[in-house]
Amino acid sequence: MAGPNAPDPRMDVNDLYREDTYSDRKVGTIRVMTPVKSDGSTDPARTSIYVGQAQIMTPAGVLPLSFEIPAANLAAACAGFAEGAKIAFDETMQELQEMRRQQASSIVIPDAGAAAALGQGAPPRGKIQFP
Repeated sequence: MAGPNAPDPRMDVNDLYREDTYSDRKVGTIRVMTPVKSDGSTDPARTSIYVGQAQIMTPAGVLPLSFEIPAANLAAACAGFAEGAKIAFDETMQELQEMRRQQASSIVIPDAGAAAALGQGAPPRGKIQFP
């Protein structure tokens, strides 16, 4: 039995998409998210979404990229793939640099309990210490 904080995994029948995947088997893939009605028929009132996916090799390993491509059709999405991948790569690298900067600037101060647990007694409280 699910608890009171369990998620409610109901699908939104008014926001359904059919997903088709296209690949050139070299550079990446484009997922076309075609809006559909609850009966599975295409919903002409909403526009399709084009999502590019690629992998970039870095010294740390493979970096997956996923990005929306503003396009009206598959041909336009293919034409916009390279620019979308470049933007996604640049944004990802900026996020990684920001995370590194935050990690480098974080200061870790152990609490008194941690120092005592390591057998070092209580940490000094002031500048003057007595033996």
